[in-house]
Amino acid sequence: MSSTYLYFAFFVSLALVAASASATDHGGYGPHPDPNLVKPSLNKEKTLSAMIGVQGLVYCRSGRKRFPLQGAVVRITCLASDGSGYEAAPFSFLSEATDAKGYFFATLSPYEMQENRKIKECKAFLDQSPLETCNVPTDAKQGITGALLASYHYLSDKKMKLFTVGPFVYSSAPTSGSNY
Repeated sequence: MSSTYLYFAFFVSLALVAASASATDHGGYGPHPDPNLVKPSLNKEKTLSAMIGVQGLVYCRSGRKRFPLQGAVVRITCLASDGSGYEAAPFSFLSEATDAKGYFFATLSPYEMQENRKIKECKAFLDQSPLETCNVPTDAKQGITGALLASYHYLSDKKMKLFTVGPFVYSSAPTSGSNY
């Protein structure tokens, strides 16, 4: 046999092995061929049945002074799953602009949720400062990395789960000690 024929046979065999391997694992995409695959249990997740409220304060820190920041906006981003238990695209909603005391409030109603979406977790982030002289977000109380909405007070008269986060802080200049 010629060496050309042996090389050809070797490469054909290699190609068949590679094709067989990629056909069985789907290249990591698509439906999994294993019929014993178990979906994670999502029993703890419930469709949003009550209004969600998020409140907190936003301050500006300039030097050693800290004062309420009027007009700031906070973004709340949530992870959710669909009716089948698969991860859905994250979604966000914004607070109203903070008042003169730096107070913000944001709500999410069950009617605003897409049908069959189940919230897995939500985090609040600094989103926008109205002041050019105080617009550097800090990670105080997880203003940059996101404050997890973990515990709430249930307001039965409003049928609302009220979460409190912060206070969040914007700074007039970046500093290495922005965790405060």
